[in-house]
Amino acid sequence: MNKLLLAALLVLAGAAHADSVELLRDFAQNVRSASASFTQTVTSPDGAKKKTSSGQFEFVRPNRFRFTYAKPFEQQIVADGQKVWLYDVDLNQVTVRPMAQALGATPAALLAGATLDKEFDLKAVPAAEGLEWVQATPRVKDGPIQSMRVGFRGKELAALDIVDAFGQRSALRFTGLQQNIQLADEQFRFTPPKGADVIQQ
Repeated sequence: MNKLLLAALLVLAGAAHADSVELLRDFAQNVRSASASFTQTVTSPDGAKKKTSSGQFEFVRPNRFRFTYAKPFEQQIVADGQKVWLYDVDLNQVTVRPMAQALGATPAALLAGATLDKEFDLKAVPAAEGLEWVQATPRVKDGPIQSMRVGFRGKELAALDIVDAFGQRSALRFTGLQQNIQLADEQFRFTPPKGADVIQQ
């Protein structure tokens, strides 16, 4: 391969990677609401243990979202714009945190928040698994998340890979994504079930 052709290909590759950051910015700016099914695989830092769960994810910007885990254990994480509620069905326990404390540089902030560039340093990384990837590193150090990668298939959100502060990895894969749809306000309200143990943090 001659040097001129190689240089041209490198320029093209750089442009393609740069575009992946724009895909995320475009998603943050133009997708006001979305719904998708997901599977999540959590791997221990040594790679020896894996745990898989699945459920549904919805959001409406800014800062309203719901993760509903159906398998293997029922759990709900609901943000109403003011507070984040985590409900463990088996334990009948609800944990409540103010939005300002709970969101920060988290996966939910990355997908449903309104301060993408304020919270994260964004960098394009090489394509893999047939997806274009963006590395999102929290600007605030010593938080719960080390880094995240967001994967797009075309302009469609397809994947989210998370490494937490302990080196544990979570890989989410989204299917059936619907964007800019009407979602009821009730989806993002949470009332603790009768008899539930409510813990304020």
